[in-house]
Amino acid sequence: MKNLIIIYLAAVLLQSCTGENKNTLPILGNRQVVEKEVNGKMVVDTVYQTIPPFSLTNQDSVVVTEKAFDGKIYVADFFFTSCNSICPIMHRNMLKIYTKYLNNKEVKFISHSIDTKYDTPSRLKRYADKLGVKGNQWEFVHGSYDAIFNQAAKNYLVTAFQDKTEPQGLVHDGWFLLVDKQKHMRGAYDGTKDDQVEKLMKDMDILLQEK
Repeated sequence: MKNLIIIYLAAVLLQSCTGENKNTLPILGNRQVVEKEVNGKMVVDTVYQTIPPFSLTNQDSVVVTEKAFDGKIYVADFFFTSCNSICPIMHRNMLKIYTKYLNNKEVKFISHSIDTKYDTPSRLKRYADKLGVKGNQWEFVHGSYDAIFNQAAKNYLVTAFQDKTEPQGLVHDGWFLLVDKQKHMRGAYDGTKDDQVEKLMKDMDILLQEK
């Protein structure tokens, strides 16, 4: 979580210092400055981190890959179905966002279960049904330990790990991650706070206007 906060604040500060349009969102994550040839001239360019290819299984036992998100903006988070702390708050708030963008073909949601042992597709399906989520606009996914926890730490830069000292044996934070159509992370929001959820929806509207 600390890494994501630092990167988010740095991106916002950089955007402010460079005078970029306030109606655009910063790109979060790692970046690399590279030289490349354009029209016979060497120019300096910045390559931004993207969410890499993945293969996970959703609540309908269907394999979901990054291709399902091509040409869409989406919101990602990490949870587990038996979580009795922040998850119920997070997903009540996510449901508000889902309802606002219901049937919008440019918007998707993906919730990664960190309970890789018990959150099978059938259990995820019951969870989705309880929330009133139908279809595949909101994907509830599970995968192997490495697939899920590497996705959290390396790709979304959030906290998620197993901890036997915790009552439920699992630890995660409550970030909602906003990803654009090029699979760049563009925002991070505390999914337990109403004002952050409102900001997320405003930022989603900004992204939907991007070409």
